[in-house]
Amino acid sequence: MRNQPNNKQKTAAGTDVNEVRQRNAASAAGQGAQQNAAFGTEFGAETDAQQVRQQNAQAEARKNKASRNS
Repeated sequence: MRNQPNNKQKTAAGTDVNEVRQRNAASAAGQGAQQNAAFGTEFGAETDAQQVRQQNAQAEARKNKASRNS
């Protein structure tokens, strides 16, 4: 058996550089977009926008009060 050269480029951590490039290219081409949309939707569905607005308003009020007391 002849030793074949190992054409795989690996980082110090052992990551296959070519595999990462291939996955990045596939992602840029839109493959897996449905999976990415589901990920973003999951967190969007869990967010109560009205509650976030209220918390932001309360934080802004505290910030303004603190700056007036300085």
